[in-house]
Parts: sequence; structure tokens; C-alpha cells
Amino acid sequence: MRGAAPSTPAASTFFPLPLAMFVELNELLDASPERPDTGKFTLLRDTRTDGSFLVHHFLSFYLKAGCKVCFVALLQSFSHYNVVAQKLGVNLTAAKERGQLVFLEGLKSCLDLVFGEKEEQSGQPSPLQFMSESSSNLKAMFDFIRTSLTPADSDSWKGPVLLVDDLSVLLSLGATPVAVMDFIHYCRVVVCSQLQGNVVVLVHSNEDSEDEENDLVVTSLCHHSDLILWAEGLTTGFCKDVHGQIKIIKRLSLQLTAEEDRVQIYQYKIQDRNVTFFAPGLSPAVL
Repeated sequence: MRGAAPSTPAASTFFPLPLAMFVELNELLDASPERPDTGKFTLLRDTRTDGSFLVHHFLSFYLKAGCKVCFVALLQSFSHYNVVAQKLGVNLTAAKERGQLVFLEGLKSCLDLVFGEKEEQSGQPSPLQFMSESSSNLKAMFDFIRTSLTPADSDSWKGPVLLVDDLSVLLSLGATPVAVMDFIHYCRVVVCSQLQGNVVVLVHSNEDSEDEENDLVVTSLCHHSDLILWAEGLTTGFCKDVHGQIKIIKRLSLQLTAEEDRVQIYQYKIQDRNVTFFAPGLSPAVL
């Protein structure tokens, strides 16, 4: 994934680093920051492994593409994402200052609510206001996202992007599966349909768990996704040369038709600034 030309809005976010992470993944997805898709809902799913490397990929991808990004980060702090982003050639602080990145730090918002501190000086309710209410209505978070991504007359970004890491945390904080699915539905309508942008969400799943609420949300998201990237841990356990397997599921149609999904399966190895992908059983270390 190469840097964009200096004339693009995101050019000043780059560092003089070598080729950024996930070049091979872009090739597998036939994706390029020079021509980002529009109106797509992408589900990042992980089982028995940590799929956060996919979140870092899409964050750097869309910032380099010159898109306006609203990042709902419920799992880690801003400093964590910024450190990783710098390895990928993106400066999140500069992107925030320029108005290209709107970052919702979920950990800080939770602490502010717990200790009764004001989330916003403007007097607006916290996006996580549902935590302090009897209902699990996620309207405040939806309003925050809609306001953040609705383009102003002076905006020159290519398109809006909503990125959520990770959706499972909302259930842990007390939101009901229905509230979470309604929230995603309205985000898809506004971001994907009305604004012709993209939505990318990460959700954890465990095939052996008895967490029916999370399973219900995962199943619903799978049915409504245009693209699913499913990272899975190896059933054989830890391996230093193969870190996991990824299924790339391209939905040919979201309607009830006879068309089958297109599925590709690869194994991968995560390095400091790179992820390599190869066919199952064809790891360079083995060959």
C-alpha cells in the first residue's frame, strides 16, 4: 500500500517509511487507497486469535486514501493506535488536528461517566450515555457519528468511513443485542447509503462459547456484510511461523438468491511492519 501523491488531503500524514503493512492483503482484496470502494459494509471477525491487525490496516488504508474517518475505539487508548499507525506510515495526531480523523476514546469516555465528569464541554451527551441510563439506547453514539461524518461545505475528503473496534465491547458495557443491531442498521443507512461511505467493524466470536447475545449479533452482521474477513487461530495451537488463518468472504449478493459467497482461505504471519499471506500448508518457513 503505497503513499498517495503529495497533492491529496492525506499526504501530510505519511512518514518516510518503506512500503506500509498489508500490501498483500490489498492485493487479495483488489483494493487500493487510490480507488477506495464506496457504500460497503465490512465485517472483521476473529475467533481464537486477535484480529486487531485488521483494524490497524483499515485505519491506515482509509486515512491514506484521503477519507474522513470516525474511529470508535472501545478497546484501546489513542496512544496505542497512534504508535501502531506510525509504524504503518500514518500520523493520527496530525490527522486529528486537520479534521480528517474523529477519534472517540471509549476507555476515557467510560471513566468520565463512572466518575461523573463531563464528557464534552459543549454540553452534548456522551456517546456512551447508555451506560448511565436504564435503557441501552445507542442514539447518542449514532448522533455523534452522524455529526462527525456529515460533510461540511469546506470538506475535501473522498468519503466518510466509520471504523469500530470492537463492537463486542458494547454488549459488555450493557447494551442489548437489539440495540447494537439497530445501531449498526442506522449507521449503514446513513454512512453507506446516504453518504456513500464505508463502515468497518470488528467483533469477537467464539464457536465454543455460550454467549448467545454475542452470537446473535455476529450472525446478524454476517448476513448484512458485503465483505467478511474472518481471522482464526490455528486448531493445532501456537506456531511461530504461522500465526493464523484468514477467510476472505465476498458476498456476491445480499439478497436471497442462488448466488454463493466467494470464499478464499489463506494463512498468515504477522511481522513488525508487515503481514504475509500464503496458501494453507505453503509457509515459506516450511518450504
